[in-house]
Amino acid sequence: MRRVGWWTALGVASLLTVMCVCLLFAAIRNDGAIAAQLGTANATVDSVAFDRTIIHFETPDGIVHSPANGVLYPDGLAAGQLVRIEYDASDPELARVAGRSAALTLLPLGSFVFFTWLVAGPLLWWIRRLDKRATAPATSSA
Repeated sequence: MRRVGWWTALGVASLLTVMCVCLLFAAIRNDGAIAAQLGTANATVDSVAFDRTIIHFETPDGIVHSPANGVLYPDGLAAGQLVRIEYDASDPELARVAGRSAALTLLPLGSFVFFTWLVAGPLLWWIRRLDKRATAPATSSA
């Protein structure tokens, strides 16, 4: 049972780490797409929620866009605020606050990975120690 717990703890910590690395690469990819066909505009913040910040802006062709997934790197925005954004001209649904980049994801993702392993490391060590204690008397008496 302890081996199952050890592998489960290792698997969960590893999965969380891989997910954070994937999120970082996704942010870098999004920034690359925006930089490749850069468009800029002034946007109005419609709503700020836990999971997304909704904005709307007008592109030079006169079409008003409101990305369904919200704007990237929205920290510090408030509803009703006017903000400068950068967007992918070929896909205006991909927009970020001007001057912000994937570098902003390093601290939260890095902290999450650090604390994941700060918990998983001692847990793995403790489970391994219990396993060694349980198997040590059995092997010495045999």
